[in-house]
Amino acid sequence: MKRAVVLCSGGLDSVVTANYLKKRLDYKEMIILFFNYGQRAVWQEKKAAKKCALNLNAKFCEIKISEIKNLSHSLINRGGEISWILRGELSNTKKESDKWYVPCRNIIFLSYALSLAESIYLKCKKVFDIAVGFKNEGNDGFPDTSWEFVNKFNEVGEIACKKKFRIIAPLIKKDKEDIVLLGKNMGVKMGDTYSCYVGIKNKNEHCGYCLACRLRQEGFYWANVEDITKYRKKMKDFRRA
Repeated sequence: MKRAVVLCSGGLDSVVTANYLKKRLDYKEMIILFFNYGQRAVWQEKKAAKKCALNLNAKFCEIKISEIKNLSHSLINRGGEISWILRGELSNTKKESDKWYVPCRNIIFLSYALSLAESIYLKCKKVFDIAVGFKNEGNDGFPDTSWEFVNKFNEVGEIACKKKFRIIAPLIKKDKEDIVLLGKNMGVKMGDTYSCYVGIKNKNEHCGYCLACRLRQEGFYWANVEDITKYRKKMKDFRRA
């Protein structure tokens, strides 16, 4: 039986990854692992991740790492002015991505995921793979979402753990529009996912103008799939309001 711990933020990429494992790769037992690290959109993300677990009949597990917020200067964790990203600016998002980068976040997350997988193995001898929803970001991607990072972390796991636990990134070569199409073809309820970095307090709305929202919108646009996401600000004409 194939089993997996899926790192899930409730966003489009990680939810489609979880569905892909279940529906295409025939994983029978899954744990949806959500991290609460003081992010702005924690309320919406957690709700979406729980919904993913419910839809896939998977176990939901939350790990709280409050100290990250004290260490991070990312806009994900801190207040600050949010840039309105226009369509023409999406060809090079490196500068904007850097504003949202949380130092070593995925090293921390995968360390916890390996600890969870090893703890389960030591208790009941079940082996879980660890799945992440990394996708193709080209040269604009974070350093801890690359193929090289995944491969190196697998090497660390082989040395550090009592059992080999594979870290897999099944969608890492896909673009956002490919993931939207894959999700549609698998019947994923994309309206139940949450991608916004900003997080509208106690609402399921996306802001509509942050980098994550803009990339989400472009994914639906290029996939030619209707985007039913609720955006507070709609930028269909890609001009500043």
